[in-house]
Amino acid sequence: MSDEQRNTVWRFAIIFIIILLGFIAVIGKIIYIQTVERNEWMKVAEKQVPTYRSITANRGNILDCNGQLLASSMPQYNVYMDTRVPALHDNNGKLFKEQIDTLCLDLARIIGDHSAAEYKARITRAYQQGESRLKVCDNRINYLQRSELEKNNLLKMGKYKSGFLFEDQHRRIKPYGILASRTIGSIYGEGGGGNSGLEKRFDKELRGEDGVGCNQRIGGRREFVTIQEAKDGLDVVTSIDANLQDIVENALLTRVKEKNAKWGCCILMETQTGHIRAIANLDRADDGEYYEMQNHAVQRVEPGSTFKTIALVAALDDGKIDIDDTVSITSEPWIYMRKSKHTDAHKMDTVLNVRNALAVSSNIALAKLITRSYEGSAHKFVRKIQKMGITDSIYCEIPGAEKARIDIPKDTVTLSKMSYGYSVELSPMQIMMFYNAIANNGKMVRPMLVTGIERDGDAVKSFKTETVKSSICSNGTLRDIQGALHDVVWDNHLGTASVLKWEGRIIRKKAQSDLVHIAGKTGTAQLFIPGQGYSGKRHRITFVGYFPEENPRYTCICMIEDPQYPYDAGTDCGSTVRNIAEKTMAYSGYYIYKDGEKILEKR
Repeated sequence: MSDEQRNTVWRFAIIFIIILLGFIAVIGKIIYIQTVERNEWMKVAEKQVPTYRSITANRGNILDCNGQLLASSMPQYNVYMDTRVPALHDNNGKLFKEQIDTLCLDLARIIGDHSAAEYKARITRAYQQGESRLKVCDNRINYLQRSELEKNNLLKMGKYKSGFLFEDQHRRIKPYGILASRTIGSIYGEGGGGNSGLEKRFDKELRGEDGVGCNQRIGGRREFVTIQEAKDGLDVVTSIDANLQDIVENALLTRVKEKNAKWGCCILMETQTGHIRAIANLDRADDGEYYEMQNHAVQRVEPGSTFKTIALVAALDDGKIDIDDTVSITSEPWIYMRKSKHTDAHKMDTVLNVRNALAVSSNIALAKLITRSYEGSAHKFVRKIQKMGITDSIYCEIPGAEKARIDIPKDTVTLSKMSYGYSVELSPMQIMMFYNAIANNGKMVRPMLVTGIERDGDAVKSFKTETVKSSICSNGTLRDIQGALHDVVWDNHLGTASVLKWEGRIIRKKAQSDLVHIAGKTGTAQLFIPGQGYSGKRHRITFVGYFPEENPRYTCICMIEDPQYPYDAGTDCGSTVRNIAEKTMAYSGYYIYKDGEKILEKR
């Protein structure tokens, strides 16, 4: 081997040995770290683990049919200040001293929960004590206040120099206040899920999907980094018209206040589509004022005389009676099977045909007609009503909606009471749905509160009108019952919703209007008082009708619980529906109408 070759071998050997010693050193260091320094490095590692935090998605809006906000999540901000940021302490605190007075003047002007001097004292004290999270103002501020505050010279420098941080939280608001408040519903606290109403029914759609972020150390500072963006909730589009809702709610509020009633409920529905344009529920609170507290629209009650129409449709369509059949009534009670006593509010000794019996709302006449038709076969009466669709399990967007209760009676005595609305229970929504079918040429449609789901104005899902029954009865029965409902309002001699007379003179119109023709039915039911039975002095009064009668566009029901005497279903509920009908048709462009003024134009 030559000297040159020998030198080359030595060079490679030295290099190999150096590399080998390096590997040995690295392995030794690893062993040393894993054994001797393990606990120390594990503590360091724990500090470096990012802290993950959920990013709450913005809750979707609830809109009326015109796109106006009924419920929305509005941003509000807590204002914090980290007084330890280096920029505020550099050059002996030059920046802080220069900006503190202007800052506090702006805080007092824009937020206003403290004076400028108080703000200066609080911030200066926190600055001297080195507070890292001073809550600058007691209450949250809105977006406009934040925008105005960010114009301040110090805040323009950013959070790393000013120390200011805005922590946002979304608050659910209802721009129209109590309008349809119970139907819209509420959420649990701030940022919680739906608690009632549409907020609860469509909570999944409204809630959206939360994102994920974490705090990481970047460039010597800890920064919050978004890993997955939050997906905001969808918007729920309702059939409610905020303008019609205002009309309905004000009309109902005026009446329940006047009668000092326990509660009142009023619903306005579009006849052909089933779209609920307005729904109002008002309860009297302990302070004597009325608020949206319960959704009576979907809670079942004994309907009273509004059920007479349902009973007559069943008997007429079964061929048990004819519209021209007659029945005698007296001013004295009618005792049926020595067990059941039936009386009329409008006492008279006469003979009525079926149409007149409904117009005058005779309990005696209906009890006689229905027992005569179904005595011994009460199950056929109930099954006929069930076939008309009113007891079907109808989907309703309002949580807690109750099913109708119309059970097969065990005896004919119960049947006689059922004929005019006792021993049965229906919600105002279900009563209105049946009368709407009469207005809609026999076609029963489901009442709808939600017409679609949207994201940023683009449709995600649409809901179409759902037909419950294509026809509730024959065309002949429909014409007969429509004529009878016309007489309820327009027969000045018999109609319970026509006019109020005194000594033979008309002193007030009930559901009659010079502007729009209404047809419908009154209902009065005695209240059942637990432990006392039915009260002859406390009632639930109702009027349900449709308009304009010639070509129905809307159906409306008004129900008032326990009004103060004197009261009358036609006078109180009928006139309320009349006021709603007149203003609704004016709003729809049928004519121009103003309170206390003449008609300016008919269209």
